Amino acid sequence: MLVLLYFNQIGYTPIQIASLFLFYEIFGVVTNFFGGWIGSKFGLKLTLYLGIALQVFSMVMLSGLNQSWEQWFAVLFVMVAQAFSGIAKDLTKMSSKSAIRLVVPQDAQSALFKWVAILTGSKNALKGFGFFLGAALLSWFGFVTTLWIMSAGLFLLMFSGLMLPNGMGKIKKKIQFSQLFSKSPEINILSAARFFLFGSRDVWFVVGLPVFLREVLDWSFWQVGGFLAVWVIGYGIVQSTAPIILKRFGSGKPPQSKTIQFWTFTLTAVPAIIAIALQVGIEPNTVIISGLLLFGLIFAFNSAVHSYLVLAFTDDDQVALNVGFYYMANSAGRLAGTVLSGLVYQRFGLVGCLWTSMVFVLAAGLVSIKLPDPQPSKEIAWKAGGGD
Repeated sequence: MLVLLYFNQIGYTPIQIASLFLFYEIFGVVTNFFGGWIGSKFGLKLTLYLGIALQVFSMVMLSGLNQSWEQWFAVLFVMVAQAFSGIAKDLTKMSSKSAIRLVVPQDAQSALFKWVAILTGSKNALKGFGFFLGAALLSWFGFVTTLWIMSAGLFLLMFSGLMLPNGMGKIKKKIQFSQLFSKSPEINILSAARFFLFGSRDVWFVVGLPVFLREVLDWSFWQVGGFLAVWVIGYGIVQSTAPIILKRFGSGKPPQSKTIQFWTFTLTAVPAIIAIALQVGIEPNTVIISGLLLFGLIFAFNSAVHSYLVLAFTDDDQVALNVGFYYMANSAGRLAGTVLSGLVYQRFGLVGCLWTSMVFVLAAGLVSIKLPDPQPSKEIAWKAGGGD
């Protein structure tokens, strides 16, 4: 949010802003692909520490940006800094989500879905708070000072990793390069669906929506950052409570293939409805606020069930490899969505981004039709998960 609002403020176009995040997403793809191998070979504690350290480095580097530089060099400089940030983010996320599968006892997997949902939901709630904080600090202290404040805070958080056991996630046997490519049909299908699902969100959320709110609806930094922060925090809360909600209003069984198919095809209608409402001239503030809340609610259920299923289909000795592969697809979808968000918005506006989003969600739904149900031995992860 800090980068997006700052470069919009100094006159960058939507395509130029999207390009700033290009390396961030590209290196996220690469990191998830090799991060699982690194975690399996050296342990998840190393990848966690490395991720946090690289994030501090990337922000310190970004603080050296000079507006007097030629624009092409400034863009390249920011792209490289964002590349380190992308590597850092995905090393940290892969480490955290792999560790959940390992800390739940093998003979008491009842809490798996609950803890996956709590981790994912709290991560997104903090991300939402970060949206608000980025906009607020930019208004209060400016770009460079904000980066130094964030770097100092994150450096202190590095010490939380001292409580992790050594060797977590490490595989003793040698890992062949071919094992980096998932051979599980379930993981491959989930990964393909994840690509389209997160592409559908970022194709209008990353560049198109903030720029539309700022330039077309004339929202302030505070309003843009605050609204998106509230949206992501609410999205995280829904993710955290997904096990409780799905158990209470569903069949009480763990998520199956039909669960993800239902929520994905339901989501398909939302961006289409928002696009049509804007096209027929309904008041845009009302359309965006209500439409985004509905999109976030349904998207959160999709993401929570996805995060559970990838672990339900994974054995302990393959968890880092499979989670890394899965989130490689996640990052690839974000990459496609980010690039298209700038390109489509500049050519067709927010409505074009929304129709593109609908096509991506539909593709995710069609891919998920081939997904089988988890084996009964894996379903014990649900039975006490998300309890009252």
